[in-house]
This record gives sequence, C-alpha cells and structure tokens, in this order.
Amino acid sequence: MTTLLITHPAGLDHLTPSGHPERPDRLRAIDQALEQEKFQSLVRVQAPMAEIESITLCHPRDFVEEIRDASPKEGLVRIDGDTVMSPGTYEAAIRAVGGAMLAVDDVMTKKASNAFCATRPPGHHAETVRSMGFCLFNSIAVAARHARKKYGVERVAIVDFDVHHGNGTQEIFWSDPSVMYCSTHEMPLYPGTGAKSERGNHENIVNAPLRAGDGGERFREAFETTVIPRLRTFAPGLLMISAGFDAHTRDPLANLNLVEDDFSWVTRKLMDVADETCEGRVVSLLEGGYDLQGLARSVDAHVTALMRG
Repeated sequence: MTTLLITHPAGLDHLTPSGHPERPDRLRAIDQALEQEKFQSLVRVQAPMAEIESITLCHPRDFVEEIRDASPKEGLVRIDGDTVMSPGTYEAAIRAVGGAMLAVDDVMTKKASNAFCATRPPGHHAETVRSMGFCLFNSIAVAARHARKKYGVERVAIVDFDVHHGNGTQEIFWSDPSVMYCSTHEMPLYPGTGAKSERGNHENIVNAPLRAGDGGERFREAFETTVIPRLRTFAPGLLMISAGFDAHTRDPLANLNLVEDDFSWVTRKLMDVADETCEGRVVSLLEGGYDLQGLARSVDAHVTALMRG
C-alpha cells in the first residue's frame, strides 16, 4: 500500500487577514503532524501548477483569467466577504488544482495506491463562475473531470464530509450523470444548500444533512444507511474525498461533535467501497478544518487509515 502525499510551500503564501480561519498555520499544523515516524513511508511530492486549459474543465477561461488578473501585487483583495487573495494566492490555488490532477494521474497509473493532497485554498464551495467560501477554483471537480477525460473513467464518486455543504461541487455536477456527489454536513449552516431533496438531474446528488450537536453516531448512521449503499450501487471507477475536518468537536465554525476516530472510520469505510468497485483507487483533498489541534489529529487519523489500506 503506497500512499502519496502532495503538498507545496506555495500554500503558505496564500495570506488572509489576521483572525481569518483559513490561514497558513493550517498547513504548518498538518506538516508537523505528518513528520511523525509512522509517516516516513509516505511518498512525498510537490504539487505542480495546473494550466489554465486544465482548470477550464470546470470553469470558463474568462473566469479563470479574471481571478488571475485580480491577484494583487501587494496587500489583500476581497473576492467576496470571506474570500481573499494575496500576491501568493493565485499560485497556491493553481497548485492545489495541479496537485489534485497529479494525484489522479499517479493513482490511475498505479504509481500510488491512494493519495492525500495537503494544499490550500480549499475548493468545494467554488461554483462554475463564482469563487466563494474561502475557495477560488474547485480542485476536486477539475480532477474528477481530468480522470474522465484522460483515463476514460466512466463514473467518478466524490464524497464530502466537510461540515459545510460543497455547493460548488454539487452545482458543477448537477446535470452530469457520470459523477456522483455525496455529502454529509451540518444544516442549517453556510452556504445554505444541501437538503435531502437536492438530488441532481440524474439522481446523482446524495445529501445526508446532520443537525447541530450531532456526533459520531449520527454521522456513521448517515454513511451506513445513505451514502455507502448509493456508492456501491453507483460503482465508481475512482473514489475522491473532499476531506474537510471542521466537523471536529473542537472546530470554531460549526457545531458537530466528531472526533478523530470518526474520520478514521469513514476513511476505512470508503476504502472498502473503493476496494470493491475500483481496485482501491482513492484520491483525497484537504478542504476545511480550522482548529489547528483538531485538524492535525484528524489528518493524522485520515492518512493513517489511507496507509493501512
């Protein structure tokens, strides 16, 4: 079992205002956690920069160029109320996309059994023509389309356990029967989407919302009764994970009460599905997680599970 870890120092150059939860220290906390001896067997590579042509698999060229051109020479510019760009943001964002695509390449060509991308900014709130919720480009969506285009993967499943619903990923694939998007998330909560009734044009959207205060028992029930059965029926050729860890009980932005063992459990369950349907091919991308201690411990649990197969 070879697990690939994709990162890049450029992720630290995406700066946000003082007190902003999506900050460079998130990557520093993850880097420190993954320096432990048990992670020495990880294959570590740096995320390449994605070409604009690749990003246009999900976002129009003029939108990508608009974001590129908004990049400041100094200081910060706001894309919306909580999404900002610094001089280093654009490179960090296109490396997040490039890292996701590289992860797909190496898993599809069996250079690695699975992969985890520790990059930022996150991506799952980014819609086709709208950056929002700390996200500029939807990295996991681009990587899913890349898998379809380059490797002919007939069906890709994206499973999102971030505490916030991935409205962008849902919007991009709403009318695309080749991609199933499954999400557990707290509701009501930002961004306000993710009701069970939101199913996509081809019944390819699976939302299993949780309520404030729910913990591991309700989270696991949602996966056992809703998400996993739908995944098995869909039988993806590649399973991708939007791995947000802000459902952790310590996280300041939400009110679910998951702990590290819940993230370990769900990772193993998803790997079991991947073993059944797609030779174990799993690509995981970092999304949210804003308490540094909770984030570090949760990534430790997630990556440990990926390594054990």
